[in-house]
Amino acid sequence: MKKSINIRMDEALLNDLDTYARELDRTRTYLIEKAVSSYFDTLDEIISDKRIDEIKAGKVEIFTLEDVLKEAGLDV
Repeated sequence: MKKSINIRMDEALLNDLDTYARELDRTRTYLIEKAVSSYFDTLDEIISDKRIDEIKAGKVEIFTLEDVLKEAGLDV
């Protein structure tokens, strides 16, 4: 199921979007969906880097698999 949203976009960016849409015979919605979906990979990398930095800075606690299994009562 698709939901409708409203966004504000710089006019030049919107013009570029429309140019690509016409050239590719696609809708704005299609191109925006593809762009956002593709950007998720970049966001995953940014989040991973952030988490690694937090681990290095000692801001989060790390548990080994053995610790987790032991806490769950699955001591192997």
